[in-house]
Amino acid sequence: MKKIGIVGGLAWRSTVEYYSEICRRAEELHLNRKRPGTPASPEIVIESLDLSQAFAAIGNDEDESSWSRFDEYHRAALLRLERSGAELALIAGNTPHHRFREITRGIRIPVVSILRAAAQEAARLRVRRLLILGAELTMRSPQMRRELARHGIEAGGPAGDEARTATLEIIAQLQRGQTECAAPRLAAIARTTFTGQFRGSPAVCLACTELPLAFPEHRSRASFVHGGITWINTSAAHIAAVVELAFAGNAASGESAL
Repeated sequence: MKKIGIVGGLAWRSTVEYYSEICRRAEELHLNRKRPGTPASPEIVIESLDLSQAFAAIGNDEDESSWSRFDEYHRAALLRLERSGAELALIAGNTPHHRFREITRGIRIPVVSILRAAAQEAARLRVRRLLILGAELTMRSPQMRRELARHGIEAGGPAGDEARTATLEIIAQLQRGQTECAAPRLAAIARTTFTGQFRGSPAVCLACTELPLAFPEHRSRASFVHGGITWINTSAAHIAAVVELAFAGNAASGESAL
């Protein structure tokens, strides 16, 4: 089993979910394989970043140099994980994946991409159109749309400011641990926005590590149906890819930073 490194703190509640779910899945895998003895758990090291510092460093896509502080803040955490002996790593957040290639440049261990994991899950379900809900940068980021397009999926964030603002308000509440009514509010946003922009049955990508906290009964599933909507849980899909790589050593599950 490979030692796992997590760049966390983006935000801390979702980092807790990553840690607990990786351990739970490892234990479940041990039991499913009917191995004797105490269930194995992976060695995990966490670099917990300051969320406010990370967001203050977000740059402007029209000025590549403006991203230098953001990129370096996350790359430095990956380098520390690498020096600690981690054999693979992940960034427990969607927003940094807008700069995934730049952040992982020069990192010698595999870093598992949340975008690739989510796209593979959507493709497995044969989703063809997908609404992206998440932080402001994620909803407008072309990186996730490109990854989904590689799998034949048309995707995009809400076109209207009202839906974007409402999504950001829900995320802020979830970051504070306020989950009441979050699921029906997200469903209302999803139905109205999806039918206004796409055709077919609503399918939504929860592209923020806090958003799955609105669905506690489904938060460990990479995808689920709730209220007649298909939801892709990027965090759970990411965790599944990490566990597969840690246990099976299948480099195809990750995205090498070499």
